[in-house]
Amino acid sequence: MLLKLWKDENGQDIAEYAVMLAVILIIVVGTIRLIGSNANNVFSNVGSTIQ
Repeated sequence: MLLKLWKDENGQDIAEYAVMLAVILIIVVGTIRLIGSNANNVFSNVGSTIQ
């Protein structure tokens, strides 16, 4: 029974998916923050130009 538990890799798969999800979320949040601040500046400049 102990050998069966030692060879079981289901928990390892879940941990790998959790790490991949965390990395993807960090990349997405960073990209949104970067694009969000730049988009805000662009819309402000366009609004100022129109007026």
